[in-house]
Amino acid sequence: MRIIAFMNQKGGVGKTTTTANLAAALAEQGKKVCMVDMDPQAHLTINYGLNPSPELISLYQVLVDGNSLPSALQNVGQNLALIPGSIDLAAAEVELVNVPGRETLLKNRLESAHLEYDFVVLDCPPSLGLLTINALAVAQEVIVPMQPHFLALQGVGKLLETVALVSRRVNPGLKVSGIVLTMFDSQTRLSNEVVGDLKNFIEEAAGKNLPWSSARIFASRIRRNIKLAESPSFGQTIMQYDSSSHGASDYRALAMEVLEMSAPAVAVSVEPAIKTLKGNSKSEIRVRQAHALSEQSESKGMTNQARMTTSETESISSL
Repeated sequence: MRIIAFMNQKGGVGKTTTTANLAAALAEQGKKVCMVDMDPQAHLTINYGLNPSPELISLYQVLVDGNSLPSALQNVGQNLALIPGSIDLAAAEVELVNVPGRETLLKNRLESAHLEYDFVVLDCPPSLGLLTINALAVAQEVIVPMQPHFLALQGVGKLLETVALVSRRVNPGLKVSGIVLTMFDSQTRLSNEVVGDLKNFIEEAAGKNLPWSSARIFASRIRRNIKLAESPSFGQTIMQYDSSSHGASDYRALAMEVLEMSAPAVAVSVEPAIKTLKGNSKSEIRVRQAHALSEQSESKGMTNQARMTTSETESISSL
């Protein structure tokens, strides 16, 4: 059973869309997939046509009230099951603050459930708080959905450092598998510059003890497609809503790449994520400028954790 966390602390990058539709594409290939909606916004739950009402047993009851994982499972299609999210998850970090082993609650629930699935996919919230830490503590690998934009590229370093910290202190088997580019437009210069920077970034790290040294940039690009934006309002995946659309074909191609991966990538380390970027392309220069600003902030007494929200700082510093 492969357990994959879809993670990006930046919102609006297509993380939930990727989780929902990649799971559906894997199910089309005959794989049994269990999805876990860890986001208080519950968008993955809504995408599959479920109403996150108080009557629906959600991940909140599993983590906070001690309900079993199978009690929350919802059958949402052939080979597809979902553990719903709910707005109550927003309060989970506060309610669990004094609970021993709170970082591994999901891991313990999953291990005790003995689920029989080929894949468990975790839709993480857009933050680095306790819910994300729980996902990383149980996951075997991380896939990072990101837009080919400068601000999204800037956040990759912090994201990888967080994965590295969890790998070192909680989950030594955690790997970074790769980056999937979403909302991609091959005709824009910025998209191609960011792709080039990411390729150089990974190639220069090959053979080194770095988080991304064996990671990949998935060849399947998720193109901008209005059908992908429309399908959640009907409570359907793109496979159900328009099986012949570009969005459906892109996620089918991505599913084949994921299936072809014989194993997750390399275990992560804690070396800085941006400093190995070299070159003179415009986006590389912008990345170095962003990193320089970050270092200036640190010289003024602001550490990386100080730039996080209070809950994120407490979650990571407690590891």
